[in-house]
Amino acid sequence: MFYMYVIKSHEGLHYTGMTEDLEKRLTEHNEKKLSFWTKRGTKWEIVYKEEYPTKSEALKREKWLKSGVGREYLQNILGEK
Repeated sequence: MFYMYVIKSHEGLHYTGMTEDLEKRLTEHNEKKLSFWTKRGTKWEIVYKEEYPTKSEALKREKWLKSGVGREYLQNILGEK
């Protein structure tokens, strides 16, 4: 399975990504081993996730959630609007 996920830092930053191993990826974000972008935050937590059977489906959803309409959808889901 593949996961599209949204994490939030202690500082209020958000990051949207895709992975096969969600717990490992979260650990990597918190240990600052991954994305340059997530190195700016601390204490990342998963605030939203979706599961997909294929990588292409998860990537397609990730791309949509990074669009203007997708970001608005996430704000509504996360109650941040």
